[in-house]
Amino acid sequence: MISQLSWKVGGQQGEGIESTGEIFSIAMNRMGYFLYGYRHFSSRIKGGHTNNKIRVSTKPLRAISDVLDILVAFDQETIDLNAHELRDGGVIIADAKFNPTLPEGLQPVRLLAVPLTEIAEELGTSLMKNMVSIGATSAILGIPVEGFRNIVEDMFLRKGEKVVEKNMEAITRGFAFVNEQTGGQLPEFQLEKADGTKRLFMIGNDAIALGAVAAGCRFMPAYPITPASEIMEYLIKKLPKFGGTVIQTEDEIAAITMAIGGNYGGVRTMTASAGPGLALMMEAIGLAGMTETPVVIVDTQRGGPSTGLPTKQEQSDINALIYGTHGEIPKVVMAPTTVEECFYDTIEAFNIAEEYQVPVIIATDLALSLGKATVEPFDYSKIQIRRGKLLAGQELPEMEQNDQFKRYEVTEDGVSPRTIPGQKYGLHHVTGVEHDQTGRPSESPTNRIAQMDKRLRKLDVLAKNFPNPVLVDGPAEESDVLLVTINSLGGTTEEAKGLLEQDGVKVSRAQVRLLHPFPVEQILPYVEKARKVVVVENNATGQITNLLKLNVGHADKIESVLKYDGNPFLPNEVYTEVKGLIKHGDVQRISQ
Repeated sequence: MISQLSWKVGGQQGEGIESTGEIFSIAMNRMGYFLYGYRHFSSRIKGGHTNNKIRVSTKPLRAISDVLDILVAFDQETIDLNAHELRDGGVIIADAKFNPTLPEGLQPVRLLAVPLTEIAEELGTSLMKNMVSIGATSAILGIPVEGFRNIVEDMFLRKGEKVVEKNMEAITRGFAFVNEQTGGQLPEFQLEKADGTKRLFMIGNDAIALGAVAAGCRFMPAYPITPASEIMEYLIKKLPKFGGTVIQTEDEIAAITMAIGGNYGGVRTMTASAGPGLALMMEAIGLAGMTETPVVIVDTQRGGPSTGLPTKQEQSDINALIYGTHGEIPKVVMAPTTVEECFYDTIEAFNIAEEYQVPVIIATDLALSLGKATVEPFDYSKIQIRRGKLLAGQELPEMEQNDQFKRYEVTEDGVSPRTIPGQKYGLHHVTGVEHDQTGRPSESPTNRIAQMDKRLRKLDVLAKNFPNPVLVDGPAEESDVLLVTINSLGGTTEEAKGLLEQDGVKVSRAQVRLLHPFPVEQILPYVEKARKVVVVENNATGQITNLLKLNVGHADKIESVLKYDGNPFLPNEVYTEVKGLIKHGDVQRISQ
């Protein structure tokens, strides 16, 4: 029996690839298996190769696998592009309609030509070939067909019992055909039994959106963009149930300025976008910093520049996230590493935004945003709502005539008392130009220094107070290699670390969860103790590497392993690259 397997379905975009993967995943999730899925798709509505790779295990996992056990192919292109991932003894379930063939030189794999389309058409529509393929898969894995009934009912019962039965028949016939071809379940694909525990199965974007609801967010202005749109789509369905609303704006400039307005009015508000939208927001982010208005922004990184690779993995917005705004403002840039952290960190982002009265950017990447993973049920008792020095609902001291509230009062911690529009005795001026303590424009050099210093003081202690700004896995003493990553690469390097340790390499792993202000005190001891530091990142210029060098020094021992072809790292790729740096007990430079 095996403890995990990797399954992939591929074909042309628009012919049910995503739904096929979804049905398979939900079934395995409901049995209690742990899953991690990554969807490769094109930036078009219909056509172009797409695939959905699902990893199933009896233990938690956070990365796609290096190899593939089962490939379901709806066309020959799927075989040509993906068959090289199959392990020895792997299986291809291919639609007999296109007369599938194996590429030359492919290691021993088993090709099962199954009449997916023919069976589906006999049942009424070729669209049901995805259900036939689910039945074929279940035959190889030995999963009872009836295990899919509740999923099919969830999907189709609203269309009537007849539709449910047709889909169940498609699964049954796919099962029967493969079962006859193979003579029963293939023993080498028999999965160990799962624990049957109910867990969530969701993408990072949905976790962010749910976290926003739990944090008290009640307004989201946004413009749809890949890979951020699911956040908006989720909140369109959920926020009205809590008295909130979502507005689709004409562009990202409108979205960020409306978000600033919502927060100024006292309503927790967020917006979400990707690199191109973030670029348009930069001037307004500066306005939020100058007016000390809290706002939460999600940046789901994707391939750039310009339109770049809209549906592909990259981590190339780091410089823009930290340095993009003109002038100097305090801001916070967070980088959750798992779907679970996406939920809790979003709640924390709203708290930080109001406590420090700054823009807070939650940076994810495409693999974390759209990658679907098993998540333990969230602990809602952990949720805290902290609104800082917001005085809404409080009775303010009466002021002398013509006086105004000191909204930008110079304080020791840099955070001033905050009121909302209409609050009695809370009247003050708001402007994007430099201003005095009541908000009146001022170009006084003395005032400029006082206000600038006040704003920048806000982040002096944030890195110390931020929950787990760096997650470290490995020995506290000197290590041969310290692997540094952000976002979705945490799970990948975790597996690569295990492979390296099997070779006798002493490895530590640091996952940076706070990019700005950079947590120097927390990561510096590990950098100092490591013989070599290897930063693994999805960009071409080593942006995280440069950030690390800038903040902690030790540039002579810091190297990069880079990948920027639009695909996420595989664990074995990281292992191979790091092994290439190791020679005679030391770590040498690898040519990129």
